[in-house]
Amino acid sequence: MRSVKPPHRNGFVFIGLGAVVVIGSLFTGCGGSERMRVQGYVEGEFVYVSSQLAGPLESLKVQRGDQVKAGDPLFELDRTVEKAALDQAEASLTFSEKDFERQEQLTLDPGSASVRDLQLARSARDQDSQRVAQAEWNYTQKAQAAPQAGLVFDTLYREGEWVSAGHPVVVLLPPEDVEVRAFVPEGKIGTIHPGDSVQVFVDGVSEPYKGTLRYIFPQAEYTPPVIYSEESRGKLVFMVEVDFDAATAAKLNPGQPVDVEFGR
Repeated sequence: MRSVKPPHRNGFVFIGLGAVVVIGSLFTGCGGSERMRVQGYVEGEFVYVSSQLAGPLESLKVQRGDQVKAGDPLFELDRTVEKAALDQAEASLTFSEKDFERQEQLTLDPGSASVRDLQLARSARDQDSQRVAQAEWNYTQKAQAAPQAGLVFDTLYREGEWVSAGHPVVVLLPPEDVEVRAFVPEGKIGTIHPGDSVQVFVDGVSEPYKGTLRYIFPQAEYTPPVIYSEESRGKLVFMVEVDFDAATAAKLNPGQPVDVEFGR
């Protein structure tokens, strides 16, 4: 069985980001306007779909690259044990419900049944009802559907493999969770604001994608740490996040390098 890496909130892991992403900017002026271009990358925040119960993977209903809608089936674990438990709980509930109804009828005839017998019958019925609810939950947990629409980014198990409780089986990438992260020099961070329109340039694509600046990280970063001085402040950059409409986001791939252009 392939090893399963623990899920990360930001699903694409970059090691030594400062060494991977070259920070640069380009400023052009025309007619009193100034545009700033910086470098960045596409980031995806993945949805990891798992079952709260363990079991062998009986059927995997999707493959990498599939597009799924909310509610589409993704996978099913073997649930033979859960089905047997559910059938038994339902049979017990049927019996206890009939016994409770019989005790209720007996109470209409004074002296034929005690209040205590009725209370015991009610308690047995309620307990069996709770057992059925728990058995139904266990049964449904063995089959998981897509919580939202998106791309099947990866599948982490093959049919027949044992899946531990809580371990993700399918990794989804919803289009609304695709964003671009870029790095803006400290001296220019004051010229941009959340809500600004942004153009994102991708290699091999003639026209830029249009996005919106969603967030500016409040803390500057750089590598290696240096003392804040007039000379070192020029090395500071602020990370920003740009998001897109679903149709545009579906065209971007996590890890893809891009150029981000801000204008005013």
